[in-house]
Amino acid sequence: MSGTNDTPADDDSLEMVEVETEGVDEEGNLVIDDLVVAVNSEGKILATDETVAVITSEGDAVVDEKLSVLGEDGKLHAVEEDISVLEADDE
Repeated sequence: MSGTNDTPADDDSLEMVEVETEGVDEEGNLVIDDLVVAVNSEGKILATDETVAVITSEGDAVVDEKLSVLGEDGKLHAVEEDISVLEADDE
């Protein structure tokens, strides 16, 4: 699934584009990747927010969220990363 917002496209505006993919890895875990990208009016990527969730068949989950911004060198740099591990209840 992907989408864009419906904001006006003047020279200073940003467009937000979101792409979500789902799949199963070689170990049978469900992998969900949600990527949100901020793009300027020239089509240049200014920032990304990516969340990757891996859910095991036992119900455990690892969620990795990384926020990156465009640096002066023209490359994206991670400015924040948060990794959460959630274990399923054994009830």
